[in-house]
Amino acid sequence: MTSCAAETEVRYTGWLRDHRGILLKVARSFAAGAADQDELYQEMMLQLWRSLPRFQGQAKASTWIYRVCLNTAQTWRRTEQRRSYLAGPLPAEPACERPTPGAVQEQTETIAALYAAIRSLPAADRSLVLLLLDGLSYREISEITGLTENHVGVALTRARKKLADLMKEVRHEL
Repeated sequence: MTSCAAETEVRYTGWLRDHRGILLKVARSFAAGAADQDELYQEMMLQLWRSLPRFQGQAKASTWIYRVCLNTAQTWRRTEQRRSYLAGPLPAEPACERPTPGAVQEQTETIAALYAAIRSLPAADRSLVLLLLDGLSYREISEITGLTENHVGVALTRARKKLADLMKEVRHEL
């Protein structure tokens, strides 16, 4: 193996280790079921590997990884038409106190409803919400998406309203 190939492999492995959460969040936000999430995750890993030679270091690695993953997810979503079932809940984070079974069920339903609502947003809004939920600033979101910071703010305000309306509908159905 050449030193360049070895260096690429080391960088790729490190990125997967350090930024696995990005891939998981994107997969969860764009795919409904565990099998589809796994498929999308694998597709994003493959695309990161293929795209790695084009990484020029002009942006932070996490910014570049988000961009590759979001573009891959949007393409994957457009080409896949078999998304008809709800995703399962995210694993609960360990807590100091044991929640009651009713609270766990409510939290599970709320998380599932939130991800279902996020998946029902247009792809551009879904990407922005995902980046915001991950704690990125408008400036960082702007760098990843190529939108102006003002456009990010306006689009996120509209996306939040859509999500709030969708969550109200879901709660009325429960």
